[in-house]
Amino acid sequence: MNWLIQRLIKTACLVSLLSVCASATAAELLVVEQDYCPFCERFNQEIAVAYPKTAEGQRAPLVRLQLDAVWPAPYTFIEPAAVTPTFILVSDGEEVDRLVGYPGDEHFWFLLNEMLDKLP
Repeated sequence: MNWLIQRLIKTACLVSLLSVCASATAAELLVVEQDYCPFCERFNQEIAVAYPKTAEGQRAPLVRLQLDAVWPAPYTFIEPAAVTPTFILVSDGEEVDRLVGYPGDEHFWFLLNEMLDKLP
């Protein structure tokens, strides 16, 4: 009986830990892109390489989606983008904000932080 209680406590702790970890990474920054998009290429050169190492990248990891492809199940609720690149901030299954187009590196960081400020 004692082992059953210990097992239940361990399971409850694990579930609690997993829910905390899931909520810590619940936000994602989707980038909708397509081949031969010069602004997508510019974003990739100026931002994408360093993005995962930044505080913003830790808070909302980058997920790449193709404009003309079928989006995976977790993202089917999002209204499709019309142009590339489009940056869509999602959190807990909801769209929080979006940025259409790439305004250059300095403006991108400013606008991205405004978007991140809207996270719950």
